[in-house]
Amino acid sequence: MSNNQPVHEIRLGGIKAAIWENETPNGLRFNIQLVRLFKDGDNWKQTTSFSREDLPLLVKIADRAHS
Repeated sequence: MSNNQPVHEIRLGGIKAAIWENETPNGLRFNIQLVRLFKDGDNWKQTTSFSREDLPLLVKIADRAHS
């Protein structure tokens, strides 16, 4: 059965990590997707492009996702 939702999400400010669970022949594996959220008019969008100022939050979120 396919699950189209992450098993966990972590958000700090405008940076979000989505943690995905994948069943493989070798057991469960987890992948992480990092995105930056921003508002374009009335709509929320996301990108995988980050600025230098985003790096401290990326490090914190990556550490939390690893834990």
